[in-house]
Amino acid sequence: MSRPVFTAYTPDTAPAAARPTMTNIHRKFGHLPGAVALMAESPELLKGFLTANAVFESTDLDPLAREVVVLTVATRNECHLCVAMHTATLTRQGAAPALIEALRAGAALPDPRLEALRRFTVAVLEHRGAVPDDDLDAFLAAGWQPRHALDVVLGVGTYTISTFANRLTGAPLDPPLAAYAWEPAA
Repeated sequence: MSRPVFTAYTPDTAPAAARPTMTNIHRKFGHLPGAVALMAESPELLKGFLTANAVFESTDLDPLAREVVVLTVATRNECHLCVAMHTATLTRQGAAPALIEALRAGAALPDPRLEALRRFTVAVLEHRGAVPDDDLDAFLAAGWQPRHALDVVLGVGTYTISTFANRLTGAPLDPPLAAYAWEPAA
């Protein structure tokens, strides 16, 4: 059986339940991202990801910490689109180039507290939530709180939806993100 071909919808051609969401995204970004056009095949997936993302954005993790979680998930799941998109976000936020490059490479971060967050996120992914006590202790010793551990789980779940959907549908890199293109290390 061959891989199904996913349709890149427009707000006019999408399933009716996806149209309002797509129109709002187009309005917000000034264009319709290719990933959104493809996710619209399942209005529930699109709405679910966007809702989970909005909730993740409201967690106690600051914007930089959230991006550390997102880029850790994106590189581990090899989502070229998410890595490019969130590299652009960090660049707009004025993040240090060394931090961005380390995140893109899956390498140790120069800031010890953010490195503890990255390592904890990796542990959540590797152990499917059953994080060993030593990893949780190291995370908490770096100044994070138990609620942050759960916020990381929310971020992992949210961006697992996105990265998996983008890889399944073959979501393209939108032209505004070309400067941030990324490919996994061989």
